Amino acid sequence: MNMKKLSFLLLAILTLRCLKPISAACHVDDEAGLLAFKSGITADPSNKLSSWKPGTDCCTWAGINCLNNRVTSLSLGGQPDQPNTFLSGKISPSLAKLKFLDGIYLQNLNLSGPFPDLLFGLPNLQYVYIEHNRLSGRIPDKIGNLTQLGALSFYYNRFTGPIPSSISKLTRLTQLNLGGNLFTGLIPYGIKNLKSLTLFNLEQNGLSGPIPDFFSSFSELRILRLSRNKFSGKIPASISALAPKLAYLELGHNALTGQIPDFLGNFKALDTLDLSYNGFSGIVPQRFVNLTKIFNLDLSHNYLTDPFPQLKVKGIESLDLSYNSFHLNQIPKWVTSSPIIYSLKLAKCGIKLKLEDWKPAETYFYDFIDLSENEITGSPIGLLNKTDFLVGFSASGNKLKFNLESLRIVKTLKQLDLSRNLVFGKVPSGVSGLDRLNVSHNHLCGPLPATKFAASAFLGNDCLCGAPLAPCK
Repeated sequence: MNMKKLSFLLLAILTLRCLKPISAACHVDDEAGLLAFKSGITADPSNKLSSWKPGTDCCTWAGINCLNNRVTSLSLGGQPDQPNTFLSGKISPSLAKLKFLDGIYLQNLNLSGPFPDLLFGLPNLQYVYIEHNRLSGRIPDKIGNLTQLGALSFYYNRFTGPIPSSISKLTRLTQLNLGGNLFTGLIPYGIKNLKSLTLFNLEQNGLSGPIPDFFSSFSELRILRLSRNKFSGKIPASISALAPKLAYLELGHNALTGQIPDFLGNFKALDTLDLSYNGFSGIVPQRFVNLTKIFNLDLSHNYLTDPFPQLKVKGIESLDLSYNSFHLNQIPKWVTSSPIIYSLKLAKCGIKLKLEDWKPAETYFYDFIDLSENEITGSPIGLLNKTDFLVGFSASGNKLKFNLESLRIVKTLKQLDLSRNLVFGKVPSGVSGLDRLNVSHNHLCGPLPATKFAASAFLGNDCLCGAPLAPCK
């Protein structure tokens, strides 16, 4: 072949390559499966699926990722703070046509229907996050067939019945999140086989019985959330094996009893500990001084007694010790010195101080302060007038004495409870923007501003008048 013919052939090849589309359209089965999914959607007010049009490349559609012209992930999400970003309807079984799908992410939508059996027809599926929807019914026993899964989350749906014991066959799982459903019964003991878990969440269900003593299997676990169930008994001893890596231990709102185990003082990576609303008794272990990285500690609503250890934290973000049998006398120094605290709740903690004498290092970030049912005197004006993001302040059942009209009510404030104190002056009009108000049983006087609150919010004062109380004379 002479050089002229060779040059012509090369030019022809290059021309053909230039004319060829950069990427071919997605596979016909993928397009058909996705369009069937769209046809099952009955409401799409924000037009999430407007780009899903027949005859166009489905790899370019919103929420779709492809590899080699096959759909590998479906990701659609709503915005909780934007109510029109949902999708109503059911999940079409035709999604099983997407044989190369490895991830389904359908979050904060409004999808309903039973467990999506289409999952069993997806051989490459590894990640399932169908969260904040309205799926209901039972999870089938054959879920144990999805042995290739690395993550399974049905967080906040409406599934009922027991958690299938066959879920223990999913030994590749690193995340199991079934929180926020209506599951009942016991935690299947076979879950101990899921040794690769980093996240295990069953919070906000109706599960009962003792927490299984099987945690020595979970060497990688970083997040354990079992709050808001009906678990009873003691904290199992095997949880001590989680000390090297566990960052979140949340067991609040159950019926657990006994003493807080000493071994929790070994959890040096712990960020959050929630043992609230249980029946724990005795003292808080002195070894809690080792929890130097803890940012969120909630021991409220138990039967814990003095002494409380002096923690050695650099900064606490939120603390709740309310409604135990503590007699702290003062707000702890490690709380006062925190530069990042946003929530402080020490109701009925035996605190005796003049509020002006409390000089926290930082007040700017406070969201919530609850100092109710203590023996606190003085005025909160200096403290509260230095907060710009305060959402709630409660100090009922103290001896605070100040003019309510001097209180700066910031735009973020939604809850104010100053009942059963010595507060005087008039009720300022700024309270009308609150969601909750209680200034009953004080020494307030004068006509009330127009508000939406019931008479109970104002009863027991010296001379308040006007709706919802008796008319002013």
